[in-house]
Amino acid sequence: MAVTQESSEPLFLRSDKDGISSLIINRPKSYNALSIDCMNALTEEIVRIGADSSIKVVILSGAGKGFCAGHDLKEMRSHTEREFYELTFNTCTKLMMSIINCPKPVIARVHGIATAAGCQLVSTCDLAVADENTKFATPGVNIGLFCSTPMVAVTRNLERKHAMEMLLTGDFISAHRAYEIGLVNKVVPETELDSAALEFAVKIASKSPLTLKIGKEAFYKQLDKDLPGAYDYCSRVMVENMMARDAEEGIDAFLEKREPVWTGE
Repeated sequence: MAVTQESSEPLFLRSDKDGISSLIINRPKSYNALSIDCMNALTEEIVRIGADSSIKVVILSGAGKGFCAGHDLKEMRSHTEREFYELTFNTCTKLMMSIINCPKPVIARVHGIATAAGCQLVSTCDLAVADENTKFATPGVNIGLFCSTPMVAVTRNLERKHAMEMLLTGDFISAHRAYEIGLVNKVVPETELDSAALEFAVKIASKSPLTLKIGKEAFYKQLDKDLPGAYDYCSRVMVENMMARDAEEGIDAFLEKREPVWTGE
């Protein structure tokens, strides 16, 4: 558990149960703004979770009234040197890449607001569930700071014109609109948010952890390849996957009409 330099409050909270890790950003007074300390702490914890064989899936959420309001603008304005800005965005990139590179699927549980780098965080997670009152935005353009790094994740989720509309106007969109354009997987009433995120997590946790690792890695790697390259790469992945004991067990279990027993091998 990491602690801020300014207070004794933990920067995140983590609890594990039945192979599911709940990771909560814990800066509620600032709508979970991503300070450098907070981003470093989250990155380190996600790496730890990735190496934890007892965990199969992660639910990422925010404490208090909102999921995440983006970067800590007060921190950024108190350090106006170029080196600090470079550190901020490089640290943010490391956080986002830690989610992509984590062998465990990461589900965003979103409420309140998800703006700027908070919207980037939602876009970066493998799945996202939002309550129906949540609002999303990439509002940097409104304060003279185009959301260029959030754009990287957003444009990999949305069609080009939907992404540009968010980036150019800076307007809030509703949770239902976010669902329509592909930013989130499911929208539910506030009272059902926990159960909706948990439903995804439990279903995923029932799968072979090795298969999830192989599949998640292949998903992101094939995206940047041309079509023949993607097929060539994924064909090789399928061969390696077929050689795994869990694939043998899964196919045998299907043919024998029984539940598989995963070994992670």
